[in-house]
Amino acid sequence: MVEIGFSLSSEEHRPNELVRQAAMAEEAGFTFALMSDHYHPWVTAQGQSPFVWSVLGGVAQATKTLRVGTGVTCPIMRIHPAIIAQAAATTADMFEGRFFLGLGAGENLNEHVTGEHWPQPAIRHEMLCEAIAIIRELWTGEEVNRFGEFYAVDEAKLFTVPAKAPEIFVAASGTQSAELAATQDGLISTSPSAKIIEAYGQAGGNGPRIGQFAVCYDENEKRARKMAREIWPISGLTGNANWEIKTVEHFDQLTQMVTEDAVAESIACGSDPAKVTEKIDAYVEAGFDCVYMHQIGPEQETFINWAAREILPRYQRTPVGAGSGRDGASGR
Repeated sequence: MVEIGFSLSSEEHRPNELVRQAAMAEEAGFTFALMSDHYHPWVTAQGQSPFVWSVLGGVAQATKTLRVGTGVTCPIMRIHPAIIAQAAATTADMFEGRFFLGLGAGENLNEHVTGEHWPQPAIRHEMLCEAIAIIRELWTGEEVNRFGEFYAVDEAKLFTVPAKAPEIFVAASGTQSAELAATQDGLISTSPSAKIIEAYGQAGGNGPRIGQFAVCYDENEKRARKMAREIWPISGLTGNANWEIKTVEHFDQLTQMVTEDAVAESIACGSDPAKVTEKIDAYVEAGFDCVYMHQIGPEQETFINWAAREILPRYQRTPVGAGSGRDGASGR
């Protein structure tokens, strides 16, 4: 069976609302959640973008069993990996074993804000590999001195480290990133791609494989489709636009051509459970064992209660991360 999680969408909600949603999701029976880590929302209609590390502190105090990760953090430009290491170590200590760090190579939308040049994908991949090495080394609690190709770490030591380092999951949109995920503790993807899972397994990956998809629940399907188009039109974009476009204004302009039908093709709109289970089953068939749902729009509590009745009872399994990771069966 597959484990079902919940998406905490920082692009759409204020900090205290995200904390409230996490507590509701836990009470409803969701076992894990991922919170997006953005500097900007994708489009103006989404309207928010709080600092993820502050919000996670609130979630740690508002929940007791929910496993929570970032979905995902980019450690290559906007924030130096040494600072990400400290932020994640403190967060993991607060969650007492319930936090995992999701990492990826980021988007220009969020990373350009410090004025750095946005590099080509191959360079971003190399930067991510070096950043992960720095983060893991700092989590040992020992002094770190590194002067690599992309980053310098000068006599840095973390004094607040959790009893056990958090797991690192890597976002994968293709085979190269899937192979990198295989060297860590798990994989995160927004596409039910058997090719990605195959590449992950062939490279030695055997940790959790987490997939994500979007829902816009409303008893009125027409209203749901309209809401999805208004708030999440980027679901209708194809190609590399999400990684390369620089500003919210440019996304607003580009998504003007996205139709409601195009959005509804990728987002499960309405109140039919079959539309949601079809999405989940597609990930299961591709080889994913954990799937989390992103409810679009303000009706979060209504969706959570609906999912607790209609979706969660159909899928039960061991919580994400249990028995996995670098200290578990993988032997890495």
